Amino acid sequence: MSVSPVKRQKMESALDQLKHHTTVVADTGDFNAIDEYKPLDATTNPSLILAAAQMPAYQKLVDDAVAYGKKLGGSEEEQIKNASDKLFVLFGAEILKRIPGRVSTEVDARLSFDKEGMIQRARRLIDLYKEVGIGKDRILIKLSSTWEGIQTGRVLEAEHGIHCNMTLLFSFAQAVACAEAGVTLISPFVGRILDWYVANGDKKTYEPSEDPGVKSVTKIYNYYKKFGYKTIVMGASFRNTGQIKALTGCDYLTISPKLLAELSKEHVKLTPTLSVKEAQACNLEKIHLDEKAFRWHHNEDQMAVEKLSDGIRRFAADAVKLERMLK
Repeated sequence: MSVSPVKRQKMESALDQLKHHTTVVADTGDFNAIDEYKPLDATTNPSLILAAAQMPAYQKLVDDAVAYGKKLGGSEEEQIKNASDKLFVLFGAEILKRIPGRVSTEVDARLSFDKEGMIQRARRLIDLYKEVGIGKDRILIKLSSTWEGIQTGRVLEAEHGIHCNMTLLFSFAQAVACAEAGVTLISPFVGRILDWYVANGDKKTYEPSEDPGVKSVTKIYNYYKKFGYKTIVMGASFRNTGQIKALTGCDYLTISPKLLAELSKEHVKLTPTLSVKEAQACNLEKIHLDEKAFRWHHNEDQMAVEKLSDGIRRFAADAVKLERMLK
């Protein structure tokens, strides 16, 4: 059934309707996109910062970061590391001028299996934000959802009051461990899960409700709400607007500018598919995972094992490219 042009004008866009049920977060380092779509929060990662840093409009931030690295001195490697951290913070600080909420800033993916290294780097990023007058309440430190990353999140939250966003999350085991660690927010991926099933299975297309990425986030959301975990579930890594609409009602969704634009032009009625009430009625059992159990359950999920290691390698590769650019 088509909607008449007059009715369509009156009906809110899919994006505006989504904002009634879900907190919309911009998945970008591009300030113009943030100005246009007015999200509450924004997330960045090495790949997004690398893309933004190559735009002429942001050359001054790159220059400032390089100058900062040189000023601190030390070996070339130390200067580049300091410049890189500074660049992430400069982008984050600019983004925070444009949003009312929080920005996510990622710890170097090359530290994904180094708990002490991640703790130090996270505290360093928080100190750099403090230097430019931004408190830790407006920052989410992004960590890979390895066992070490999840335990880093536990320490940062409990001992340092630093809020964490656990990224590269593909398995139910990762989600359970994050909930038990008491982190602020998780970013379970949707699109990359779909990519894996399309590449490794016979089925090449999925209805949104049958999409394996959508089903993964739905199960995690239902588990968290059924057992009263405070950790925010933020669906991430979308390939199309169908996936996003199928997760209406999720706590948060982080969306790329391209898909935000598509949603702002769509005029279809959105109804929440996820709700606390339905979650509490669902048939899920509570489980506890120590390190051995976590590693076993995660290892049993071939997709999650492959996508986690692939994601860490990709973010690490983009961190190296960013350092070369700074060099």
